[in-house]
Amino acid sequence: NPLGDEAARRLARAPLPRGLTHAAVTGLKGKIYVVGAFTQTGHGGAVNLVYEYDPVGDTWRTLAPLKNPRGSAGITVLNGRIHAVGGRGFDKVTVTAHEVFDPATGKWSELAPLPKARDHLAVVAANGRVHAIGGRLDSSDQNTDFNDIYNPATNRWESGAPLPTARSAVAGALYQDKIFVAGGECRDRKTYPEFEAYDVKTGRWASFAPLPMGRHGFGGVAVGNNLYFAGGARGCGGGERTNELLVFNLS
Repeated sequence: NPLGDEAARRLARAPLPRGLTHAAVTGLKGKIYVVGAFTQTGHGGAVNLVYEYDPVGDTWRTLAPLKNPRGSAGITVLNGRIHAVGGRGFDKVTVTAHEVFDPATGKWSELAPLPKARDHLAVVAANGRVHAIGGRLDSSDQNTDFNDIYNPATNRWESGAPLPTARSAVAGALYQDKIFVAGGECRDRKTYPEFEAYDVKTGRWASFAPLPMGRHGFGGVAVGNNLYFAGGARGCGGGERTNELLVFNLS
């Protein structure tokens, strides 16, 4: 081990209680939450499992399960609660499910469902709303440009300006009052390099410099003055996986 045995032991962390793919992951108050997933190939074996990880204690805890088993859902945090939106159920059919988890009570509650079932979508909280952007109705040749906006005060979804480029398996993140949507799968057997942002103040979309190469199945996060995108697959269906870390600075 190039790091040395002692260094490797320091880096090793407690593994997930079980193997999962297409799980939704978010952070809240110093804890990491893993919500739903697939346990079989081909988007099969959807589960309702929910785990909480404590980085300080390096321990996992099983929480109350989702009411609707699903993988490839979108997830975000708004007003101290975790929203899990859309996804694909145990029968491999996309769902409209929208549930919220309150850490104070440890319970999930059902909220107004998505207007249209889909999975592999970007779900981002911004300006007191939850945005569910893009995604697919079934396969990646049924990508959508939907921008559904949830208002927690009324428990209703509204239609926002559509995503300029319909796509799924995207990375989405809030950065400087804009929801950036990067990459996606799949058009003419190629992944999407598009990089577009929705301004939550004006309600308009704008295009930015595209990714160096198209990719899908990756994540994005804002840290300080930068937006980071990690990994992904350059090819459709998970081929040509990359370890690249891309950094974007709006200024």
